[in-house]
Amino acid sequence: MGQRILVVEDDATTAAYIAKGLMEEGFVVDRADNGRDGLFHATDGDYAAIVLDRMLPGLDGLAVLGAMRASGIATPVLVLSARAAVEDRVGGLVAGADDYLTKPFAFAELLARIRVLIRRGAVVPTVETKLSCANLEMDLLARKVRRDDQVIELQPREFRLLEYLLRHKEEVVTRTMLLEGVWDYHFDPGTNVIDVHVSRLRKKIDEGHCPILLHTVRGAGYRLGVLG
Repeated sequence: MGQRILVVEDDATTAAYIAKGLMEEGFVVDRADNGRDGLFHATDGDYAAIVLDRMLPGLDGLAVLGAMRASGIATPVLVLSARAAVEDRVGGLVAGADDYLTKPFAFAELLARIRVLIRRGAVVPTVETKLSCANLEMDLLARKVRRDDQVIELQPREFRLLEYLLRHKEEVVTRTMLLEGVWDYHFDPGTNVIDVHVSRLRKKIDEGHCPILLHTVRGAGYRLGVLG
């Protein structure tokens, strides 16, 4: 049996056109003509991909998408919409869509995009739950940090800073990278906020432990790792 695709589209002509083309390509197609039924199918069925119209009766397409993602449903979703403005496309992607195709569209392009989404979805990424550097360990699920089996208490921003450094261990991390990756600043606020937090973090993770892990790279930034 072919892979299953869910098409959630309230326009009967468009839905029939998509379903016919997909079935001719060997897919098994389920259809829903409103948001509520679409969400029911999405949460109940095992689909390779979902084609979701943005403007739907009963429940808006982005609301369906938000409910799916909030429920942990990771099925690839391609949003269809007549709204082609950049902010509309960005809004769809931010809401959790994997792709966004504007109407009118060519079926060949729709099919190609669906195949790409299915290939992407077939590669299940390994979710990291623990990060480490030498004898320093971070448990991302428990939100705990240990060194030499000693629990290190960190403030939320310190935890985020250390997580960023661990994800870039043995690399020089610049101030700009930290401002963007840890503080979500896309400008330099002109304060010593980074120096203060790095100093606090260094005291917590390095004081009384060996080897020293958090190093200042003069004129460049910081580096988490074992020297030598």
